[in-house]
Amino acid sequence: MYKRILLAYDGSEPGQKALLDCREIAQWSGASLTLVAVMSLQRRVVAAEGVIYEQSIIEEDKARYQGVLNDGLRRLIEAGHEAQGEVLYGETVDEIVNYAKQMDADLIVVGHKHLEGWAARWWRGSVSKSLIAHAPCSVLVVITR
Repeated sequence: MYKRILLAYDGSEPGQKALLDCREIAQWSGASLTLVAVMSLQRRVVAAEGVIYEQSIIEEDKARYQGVLNDGLRRLIEAGHEAQGEVLYGETVDEIVNYAKQMDADLIVVGHKHLEGWAARWWRGSVSKSLIAHAPCSVLVVITR
């Protein structure tokens, strides 16, 4: 039985579907829900290598991620669930795995959309595949097409 569910939430269509499925699982099992939105720090690395990346753009990104997280929390609360959340900063899979360990999660829920063509699949790594390989608990991958 799941008691602590972590949802990696980005506001995308697969993320929205994962949120709905996560909500149903939590209701069924009486689990607590925690949402995380992970802001990649890749742009900061680029800034360190000589490209100018203004602090105002970083603040805009932080505000956007916080808005995505707040939207997900609002949806869960409106559906009658208690939920908490946090914006994390770093490499997506590492941050989700570390947070899951920290909160002793029983389940990680993540949305996934199938990518068309081998080039798209090769170029863009799969967060869900990496989570399955590194997670300290079960992972539910909610698929949209």
